[in-house]
Amino acid sequence: MPELPEVETVARQLREGRKLRESRQEYVTDGAPGAAQSAIDRPSLIGRTILETRVLWAREVGPMPAATFEQRACNCRVTAVSRHGKWLIIELTPIPNLQSQISSSLPSYMLVHLRMSGRLDVVPQAEAYSAHARVVWLLDEGWALRFDDARKFGRVCLVDDPVSVTGRTGPDALQIGAADFVQRITSRRGALKPLLLNQAFIAGVGNIYADESLFRAKLHPQRLAQSLTAAEALRLHEAIHKVLNDGVRANGASFDWVYPGGNYQESFQVYGQTGKPCVACGAPITRIIVGQRSTHFCAECQRLEKGD
Repeated sequence: MPELPEVETVARQLREGRKLRESRQEYVTDGAPGAAQSAIDRPSLIGRTILETRVLWAREVGPMPAATFEQRACNCRVTAVSRHGKWLIIELTPIPNLQSQISSSLPSYMLVHLRMSGRLDVVPQAEAYSAHARVVWLLDEGWALRFDDARKFGRVCLVDDPVSVTGRTGPDALQIGAADFVQRITSRRGALKPLLLNQAFIAGVGNIYADESLFRAKLHPQRLAQSLTAAEALRLHEAIHKVLNDGVRANGASFDWVYPGGNYQESFQVYGQTGKPCVACGAPITRIIVGQRSTHFCAECQRLEKGD
């Protein structure tokens, strides 16, 4: 499932536009070798007008009826793209001369959760209806916004206030301050790994970045949160920010067709490294199950007993 760095990368590409390597469908930067010869420009979503919306899988936009969603998510302009945790937030502004027949209660925000297999791309209208397209927004100047979701777990909703959705989660993992984080984590019960995956605690951290953050902070994934000292909690806060920011700079991590173009998998120190030597001490990386999730750590660097 895409985590905060992958979702932030999608938000950035929607805001700024992007180039796509034609041969392998990989994101590239302006300085990438061969980019000038093989890259297709995709425009920013900001400023685009949504002319028509077509829901191809009704459950993707539920509980709102598909016909209502199609009526309300059109004749408006995209004015901003942001993110909270794993939610993409697309701000919509009605176009008055096109809104005469549409309810004045038109929502101001469209929120998208990619879940396990969602992809959100600006594409030429000729490519709008792919095999796994679930919602398509037809834009001006021959473009379309396409939400692909092979496994059909993604969600799209229209709201007046994004907090009505994001308020169910905790603070964004890159926005929470150190003092707030220390207070929140040392007052919670349970093991660290499941707590970091709990989106009601902090929003945006998933399995990959939890493992990498705990390794960087030298904390065992089964360590009880309430046993942390203030120094350890601060170290974990710093590690989470460092790992997530590194992930964002690398355009996230890529494994398969679901999310192409990221490079952070090349920097994994524990996640998916079972049996390989620890980069810090040389001991083999261990894999266990914690909270029903595959968990990777170094038993030497991340001891279970309380530290400083």
